[in-house]
Amino acid sequence: MRYEDRPWLANYDDTVLPDVAIPKDITFADLLEKGVSAFPERPAMHFMGVAVSFGQLKEMSASIGAFMQENGMGPGDVIGIHLPNIPQYLITLLASMRAGTASTGVSALLTPKELAYQINDSGAKALVTLDFLYEQKLMPVSDQVPDLKFVLVANVADFLPSYKRILGKLLKKVPTGRVMPISGKKIMRFSDVLKKYPPRIEKPSLTQDDAALIQYTGGTTGLPKGVVLTHGNLVANYSQVNAWADFTPGEDVFCSGFPFFHQAGQIFGLAAMVTSNSQCLIPDPRDTDLICKMIENHKATVMANVPTLYHMLMDNPKFKALNFSNLRVCVSGAAPFSEKGINAMEEIVGKGKVLEVYGMTETSPLITGNPYKGQSRIGSVGLPLPNTKVRVVDTEDRNKEVPPGQEGELAVSGPQVMARYHNKPEETDHAVWNIDGERWLFTGDVVRMDEDGFFFIVDRAKDMLNVGGYKVFSREVEEGLYKIEEVEFCAIVGEKNPDRPGSEIVKAVIQLKESAKSKDPKELEQKILAFCKKTMSPYKIPKKIEFTNAMPLTAVGKVDKKQLR
Repeated sequence: MRYEDRPWLANYDDTVLPDVAIPKDITFADLLEKGVSAFPERPAMHFMGVAVSFGQLKEMSASIGAFMQENGMGPGDVIGIHLPNIPQYLITLLASMRAGTASTGVSALLTPKELAYQINDSGAKALVTLDFLYEQKLMPVSDQVPDLKFVLVANVADFLPSYKRILGKLLKKVPTGRVMPISGKKIMRFSDVLKKYPPRIEKPSLTQDDAALIQYTGGTTGLPKGVVLTHGNLVANYSQVNAWADFTPGEDVFCSGFPFFHQAGQIFGLAAMVTSNSQCLIPDPRDTDLICKMIENHKATVMANVPTLYHMLMDNPKFKALNFSNLRVCVSGAAPFSEKGINAMEEIVGKGKVLEVYGMTETSPLITGNPYKGQSRIGSVGLPLPNTKVRVVDTEDRNKEVPPGQEGELAVSGPQVMARYHNKPEETDHAVWNIDGERWLFTGDVVRMDEDGFFFIVDRAKDMLNVGGYKVFSREVEEGLYKIEEVEFCAIVGEKNPDRPGSEIVKAVIQLKESAKSKDPKELEQKILAFCKKTMSPYKIPKKIEFTNAMPLTAVGKVDKKQLR
């Protein structure tokens, strides 16, 4: 069995072809234009009790796009979107696509210094932000972003009825901030732009080679890198995913806690618009009560979340009481979902409804997925999508392919692979190799493929530990720890071994379930070690165990191993 023979094709759903037709004469902006025009009266988004129709979304995006174009922005320019999941994000994202600019999603959690870095590195000429982020994050570095010329300022409550806006501000439930002038920059309220600029947008001259998004990686091993995704990349990945999942235009309701600034959230939001489907906006994914209310009120059919959020939902009694008869699929991605967690989730929402997928910012984002209609393989991230080639190579020698069944670094080739890292040619050359005329991206993820072509994520290469010359895959140890009843979340990290240079000590950081937090830590530690000794090779057993009240999470909800280290 060889990777080049694509053994996974035998397990495709009957309706999915090995290679699907990918249009070459349209841009992603064209797909969006069609999607948002098909059902003008249908709600495009639900937000805090307010529905915004596709017709309203299209008109407002044309006003924001007109502002961009009248101020000299178009293909080659970049717009930063520094917002949580609120209507203004999708309006700006759609406006950017229609005006021909590229957009870059900017996390609201960035520090002022990090914000200035992304604005400058991306070359953003305009930024859309919230008033309190303007005051707290942009103002302190306003003199450090010389190329930023325009700032549109929104408020979380802009789309709410006036009485809710007033009440929210009085009760301090709506964050606000002062908007002061910045020398050399044009500052306008988002709501004023919608009133001042008529919804007239000129269709720009675009090709599939033009940049649509510049999305930043997490920067877990250094400064974040901007990933340039072209219109061609997005058209390709949409075509692949649509063939895989076969969404029905105008009939689904999407609900996701993924932030739009993250590629998983952004592509989910874009997919809803392209397929003319409604979506529920979740500005704070920690508010599981709101998510439950959205699912119940709008009869969500498709969910997409990081595993930690699914765990948080399962801990909420309101979630368990919901009727999930309308729900067709729960997509899980961006981090491993333990087998124990998947089984628990499916006991609530229904068997076979959890669909693990795998991707990365550099691949627009999806690479693999479990069969949409066929049998998912719990613990696996599924099969490579159509038009996608993969191989597994030695973690020390990328020129050496390892046999199926063995662990190695995943390399992927397909039309969804990014164009480049923005302004980082050396980083691009390290990650993307030209092999026999094909572009191959080396993902940095350690995987193995089983005999049926299903892929299993073993670890991130940077999370792999070296213990006395033995490789220890953190995910393998974590999967074992998740079988212990008291463990809510866990993470394995390496510490330098002072007695053995070049070797590491296995350390387990564990967040206990609420019901276990009153137990004696020493007794729990002994129970955990006894379990590990029964189920793991000696070099894999944690030598240090640390209990934490709350596991540190990244902005998207993944365990933050960089902070743990």
